[in-house]
Amino acid sequence: MSSNVSGSGKGRILVVDDDRLVLATLTHGLAQAGYEVLDADNGDDAILIARQHRPDLALLDIRMEGMTGFDVAGYLRDYLQLPFMFLSAFADEATVAKVKELGALAYLVKPLDIHQIVPAVEAAFANRPKPGVAPAPGTRVSTVPVASEAGSDASLQVVEAMALGVLMHRYSLTRVQALARLQRMAAEQRIDLGEQARRLVEAVEQLALGS
Repeated sequence: MSSNVSGSGKGRILVVDDDRLVLATLTHGLAQAGYEVLDADNGDDAILIARQHRPDLALLDIRMEGMTGFDVAGYLRDYLQLPFMFLSAFADEATVAKVKELGALAYLVKPLDIHQIVPAVEAAFANRPKPGVAPAPGTRVSTVPVASEAGSDASLQVVEAMALGVLMHRYSLTRVQALARLQRMAAEQRIDLGEQARRLVEAVEQLALGS
């Protein structure tokens, strides 16, 4: 099932999530923000809609019945050259490695509300490749605004957002706590935040390869 919600022409987004409540929330919020929104609750419909309507960006849940968000992303990249970003509650080693391999514009870790997702979508639009050119596998491209519970946005590189997701998942932390932990780790090593994030993500990828 899909719906086409007209916006003010800021861009066309395909939203894919098998949770109907999440899908409705994202669709409404992005439409209110001025985007034209197409939606699908499964991977097969997502690909059909993408082929027919050619959205400017796809926002994909990862874990779905049938075709996963990874499957859809691979198709969008290889056959339609469409940019995409992921929204997921998972940040385990294998997920992080696959996100980086596919070359997503952004990776956001749930739970997030629409006020956090819209800035991330806007950043992805600002940093997306030229039409017809999908991100290459493993490419580190855009920045991702990661909002804290206090409401302030910090523009972090994708790899830094991934590192936050890993810490949140592994230690059951909030986003603010994860950022504080990452900052503390960087201070202890006397390196900047980006370098600490890169080391953490690389360590996770090595664990994934070894599993």
